[in-house]
Amino acid sequence: MSGKRRCRMHGGAAGSGAPSGSRNGNYRHGERTQTAIAFRQLCRAAIAEARGRLDGLS
Repeated sequence: MSGKRRCRMHGGAAGSGAPSGSRNGNYRHGERTQTAIAFRQLCRAAIAEARGRLDGLS
């Protein structure tokens, strides 16, 4: 399939698919959005840093 723009088996064009976020009909609550995941990672990093500093005090 070299030189072709679509897969002959799956037929999906680049950029095709369902819309992201709340515009998608299967969207439920936003727990798995990129923003929410990044926020949780930031919170976990801040908690780990705080625990490290508290452990260093004793």
